[in-house]
Amino acid sequence: METTPHNPARRRLLAGSAGALAAAGLGAPGLALAAEAAKPAATAAKPLPPYAAWKDADSVIVHSANTIETRRGAFGDGVITPSRQLYVRNNLPPPDPSILDDRDAWKVQIQGVKQPRTLTVGELKTLGVETLATVLQCSGNGRGFFPHKPSGTPWEVGAAGCVMWTGVPVRTLVEFLGGVEGAPAYMTGTGGEILPEGMDPKSLMVERSVPREAMQDALLAWEMNGEPLSLAHGGPLRLIVPGYTGVNNVKYLKQLAFTAEQSPAKIQQTGYRLTPMGAKPSPDQPSVWAMDPKSWITGPGAQDQPVKAGRAVVRGVAFGGMHAVKRVDVSIDGGKTWKQAALIGPDLGKYAWRQFALPVELTAGQHVLVSRVEDSEGNVQVEARADNAPGYVNSSWRDHALTVDVS
Repeated sequence: METTPHNPARRRLLAGSAGALAAAGLGAPGLALAAEAAKPAATAAKPLPPYAAWKDADSVIVHSANTIETRRGAFGDGVITPSRQLYVRNNLPPPDPSILDDRDAWKVQIQGVKQPRTLTVGELKTLGVETLATVLQCSGNGRGFFPHKPSGTPWEVGAAGCVMWTGVPVRTLVEFLGGVEGAPAYMTGTGGEILPEGMDPKSLMVERSVPREAMQDALLAWEMNGEPLSLAHGGPLRLIVPGYTGVNNVKYLKQLAFTAEQSPAKIQQTGYRLTPMGAKPSPDQPSVWAMDPKSWITGPGAQDQPVKAGRAVVRGVAFGGMHAVKRVDVSIDGGKTWKQAALIGPDLGKYAWRQFALPVELTAGQHVLVSRVEDSEGNVQVEARADNAPGYVNSSWRDHALTVDVS
């Protein structure tokens, strides 16, 4: 979790340290020096892993080598999340960077079509090209707000971003290969991570199945935000499934198949399931697929910046998941009263997010800033989270509130 000067745990730590020093007979100078010495240890940040060393360290929180979160106040005021600020989530360590030495030589097998074959990225680029903006969001974004503290990364709001992808549409690829064979129910992507020897591949491999209809808007992408796809984000080739959570957007794609059944891999059968509290994961539980309408406030005061009484603009991001954003309402009193915000910036399509803004007058004291999005189909962001054991798909507007102290 991010540690800030207003973090209660940090205040208790420093207060306890000061009390111990006072009991030892140190005066005010000693307390001040001790408190200053304690700061680096209390705020020490983990280093960026080598494959993501190009990220902006000031804009992210490094939870582990495979989990990097965007800070709430670092999304910026443009629709597209800059690559250097975008979160990272890997289920396995990425492959060796050498796979990017000759990007066009990377191969992907296409199965479950009438003319199955293996194609290189270079060949894919001859079939067609499309650019699409989508929200990329980890299934566990918002996990840090679950009171039962599920295992896994305690993401708050920063395991998400709005990204521009360029690649060949899956529907174009399938048409080139004669169409799907039979009537498969699923589209299944397989990642190209290197698996440890001596273990059952199904227990570790990243292979995800989604309903076949998702292929209509899906891409095989080789470019992100106008640049060749980085190793951190799945280069040289990634499956993009608009509207679906991040795990379904398989990195280092080495196979795309149209299948009658869902993948037998553990990550599909029992992983990423909406498991009820106290139950064990099971294939008969809902899979984490499509995203729900969701929004959150990004400012003011997102990273402990001082907020002065008077005129301010409450800003944030909102998306509909599978549908376009229709409207966003904002409250500065924790949801007691609401006002409609303006949608700002370009509309990049139903799978992208919209930024919103509402000018307000903030009085001195504490304010709880919240937002609530409605999509084009009339679905409204939920107030309360849907509790589940792994802490997935938390879309609660109340959980995502931003509390600010105004002086």
